[in-house]
Amino acid sequence: MFKCGISVLPWPDVRNMKQVLIIDDEVDMALALSESLKRCSFDPVVYHNPEEVLASCNIKDFSLVITDMKMPKMNGIQFLQEIRKRNIFVPVIVITGFGTVENAVDAMKLGATDYIMKPFSFDSLRQVIDRILPTDDSEIVAESSEMKNLLSIAKEIAKSDITVLLSGESGTGKEIMARFIHHNSLRAERPFIAINCAAISENLLESELFGHEKGAFTGAIDRRMGKFEVANRGTLLLDEISEMAYPLQAKLLRAIQEREIDRIGGRMPIPVDVRVIATTNCDLLAEVKKGRFREDLYYRLNVFPLKLPPLRERTDDIIPMAEFFLKKLSSKMGKHFSLSEELKAYLFGRPWEGNARELENFIYRTAVISRAAELPPPVDQPLKDAEAGQPGQGTKMGTIKDMERELIIETLRKTAGNRTKAAELLGKTVRTVRNKLKEYNIRDEEYME
Repeated sequence: MFKCGISVLPWPDVRNMKQVLIIDDEVDMALALSESLKRCSFDPVVYHNPEEVLASCNIKDFSLVITDMKMPKMNGIQFLQEIRKRNIFVPVIVITGFGTVENAVDAMKLGATDYIMKPFSFDSLRQVIDRILPTDDSEIVAESSEMKNLLSIAKEIAKSDITVLLSGESGTGKEIMARFIHHNSLRAERPFIAINCAAISENLLESELFGHEKGAFTGAIDRRMGKFEVANRGTLLLDEISEMAYPLQAKLLRAIQEREIDRIGGRMPIPVDVRVIATTNCDLLAEVKKGRFREDLYYRLNVFPLKLPPLRERTDDIIPMAEFFLKKLSSKMGKHFSLSEELKAYLFGRPWEGNARELENFIYRTAVISRAAELPPPVDQPLKDAEAGQPGQGTKMGTIKDMERELIIETLRKTAGNRTKAAELLGKTVRTVRNKLKEYNIRDEEYME
């Protein structure tokens, strides 16, 4: 059985990392968050007491705050209220358990940027952080003729303020394309603001888009600018636009047509100068015919449609894209990674139904456990390589499930049986790992020395 095929060489770490403030009274959780953030190339600073943070810490120096909701002396909502009173508007992520979802919604109304529910995986945390603190990198790998042609068109339309509708399967890179258009436009020096229409409830989404006045609703303790105002003279990305509630679509249509918005509780319209880009992974016209999406809004957004092809239709991009992800990983982790020819053949033969996102996650997981883990075989292709260096063994055939079982075992060995850490390395939740242990009948003695 061949190893994962990513070699690792020492490489000095020259990162300029942003600081992230972690506040959690649970020591183990704070440590896990800290380690996860280091992998995201951030510099985490941990406190266990919100009152201590307020007394001794300059919160404005941080790029992001991550706070637990339930803490003994001061909870997450109280902490959020206090820093907003002090006119501190650093982005805040609130961590909440299942029983405190309503409190998380209250926190969003008070100005929290996002919340994440326990238990959560490293990948889900990274996705939330990427939405809040995206990199300025809008580089797109384009070796295939399909993508080269698409980028050529995107560069041309970037020069105008034309509204663009980006469609394509999940994971094809629609947001990256939107950033590419912005960075090649006359608005490149102005804000690029993204909002996920599927991740926020209807009531909160209206406030997020258009803002609210003080006292407009319970919990509106201050005036708050919406994303349209924040993106003024720049670009606003409406991600997963098909998920926007039907009643709110009328207000969005007016904002785009009239180039002005109304804050919740406001008395006067506010003019805005925003270039709108929308994305969808579904057939938006079909949603119109089903009565789920406004026809007039559809035509207002679909001024210039661009469809991103799935990775399986541009196979010339697979290896260059994998190498690009490794280059990014090398910078983040302070190591130099490279692909073996064996791994390249595997990557090329896989269908990548999750597209670029699946490929990036696979590369990341494989690199993280590159010294211990074994590579799963390509889909519908048994693994025929003999396991080298093991006397007394012949050719070892494998199925996808066999390899997944081995991968879980090797990862648990690497983490000394710690399921939480193993779940982070695998990009899964602890619950998923626990279910897999039961499904594959993996015994403790198989990974505990």
